[in-house]
Order: sequence, then C-alpha cells, then structure tokens
Amino acid sequence: MSTQSTSPRPLRVVVVVGSAREGRLAPDVATWFAQQTSVRDDLLTDVVDLADAVLPASLVPHAPETAALRPRLAAADAFVFIVPEYNRSVPGPLKTLVDTFNAEWEAKPVAFVGYGLGMSGGVRAVEHLRQIFGEFHCVTMKDTVMFPQILEHYDPQGRFPVDAEGAAGAAKLMLEQLVWWGRALRDAKETHPYRG
Repeated sequence: MSTQSTSPRPLRVVVVVGSAREGRLAPDVATWFAQQTSVRDDLLTDVVDLADAVLPASLVPHAPETAALRPRLAAADAFVFIVPEYNRSVPGPLKTLVDTFNAEWEAKPVAFVGYGLGMSGGVRAVEHLRQIFGEFHCVTMKDTVMFPQILEHYDPQGRFPVDAEGAAGAAKLMLEQLVWWGRALRDAKETHPYRG
C-alpha cells in the first residue's frame, strides 16, 4: 500500500526588491531576507530585483521586459516587498511596476520589509503600499519587518543586520502569517476561481 505525503506543497513567494537607485541598500536587506526564506521547506523563493530585471521606462503592457516578468508574478502564491522609504512614500520604479500589472497581484497575500534612513524606517512607504494593494483585493500582513535608521543596523565591518536574532524573529512571525494566508487563498482559488 502506497503512502502519500500530507505536507502541503511549498508556497511560491516572489520577493520584489523595490529600489533601483544607485548606492541603494536594498541588496543587503534582500540578501538577509533570502537567507530567512532559504531555511524553510514550505517556501520557494523567486527574487525580482528592479535594478536588474526591469527598467521603469520599459514597463509598458507589451514591452519584452513586461512579457518576461508577467509569468513570474502570475505564478506567485504570495509576495514580499523589500521597500525603502523615499520622500515619505514608495520609490517611483516600484509604483510603476505595481501599476503595470493587475491580475498578477489579485487576491494574494503581501508582506513587507521596510527600511529608511529616518526614525520611521519605511513605515510610510509600507502604509502607502497597503492602500495600493487593497485595490487588487490583496491581504496584507499585519506584522512587518522594519529597519528604522538603517545605517545603525550595520556593524563596523559592514555586516547587516546587527541584531540578527531580533530581525530573524520578526521575519519568522511575518512569514508564518504569509504562509497561512498563502495556503488559504491558494486553496480557495483552486476550488472557486477568483473573479474580482
């Protein structure tokens, strides 16, 4: 008699690195976050870096760059946005990316890792993204990972983050919520396709 695994299939998570600015700190944050997801067997992670994958000027509906990115976003069960706060909001290229797609975001869970140079640490950028993703009927995670005054999260040797244990704990809590919602929404859509 054969036995089948009762372990749910992994959740496909697209991590969007939301800054394309020269001298950005986003790669450090994204590398750290990818390490948090890599130790989990319930996640399959695909990283989309705006600086490498897409140029803002190319984000028009029929551009080759858009066509290449569309299936990656569509295949996602959930999203995590690595987002800095620029001028009290989100970076322009990230907003352009979001506005270029529609069905790819719909009815999926979204989590955030925010950072900034100031005390708010990306809070305002995350809150703006919550409003934006509400238009796509997304569920945004209550808990986030935040790095206020991000330069203070580097040690003298340039290692990030200084409080690795605290940051990992915040990421674990957020990812647990993301996995729950990701599975719930994926299962629901497989039974009843979403028509927003």
